[in-house]
Amino acid sequence: METPEVPAATYERRVVRSGAEHHYLRVRLELPDGGARPSVAQFKQLVVSALRELHGEVGAALPVDVLTYEEKTLSAILRVISSGLVKLWSALTLLGFYQNRRCAFRVLQTSPFLLALSGNSRELVLD
Repeated sequence: METPEVPAATYERRVVRSGAEHHYLRVRLELPDGGARPSVAQFKQLVVSALRELHGEVGAALPVDVLTYEEKTLSAILRVISSGLVKLWSALTLLGFYQNRRCAFRVLQTSPFLLALSGNSRELVLD
């Protein structure tokens, strides 16, 4: 009695790129020596200057919006077109000075959906 031959499994790789028009980043500016905290306009100018420093005038022309900014914690939610996400992220990461003082941007969260930044499961406290 012969056993029927089982066909070999076939695999198909599918890559789905996000169709989202924008990406959102939750960032925090760290100023180790304290001092003056930037206003929302100064914060936006710092982001644009970081883009200009790394990517030139083309990078500075990248449309970036500051949706929220908390001066107390120096954190913000930024919106950028999806094609400019890597440029913005790299420019913020490599920025090292603000008004001749050391500084660093930390990208805390990123998502193509703004709602995803509304909470952080790592900081969730259940009662």
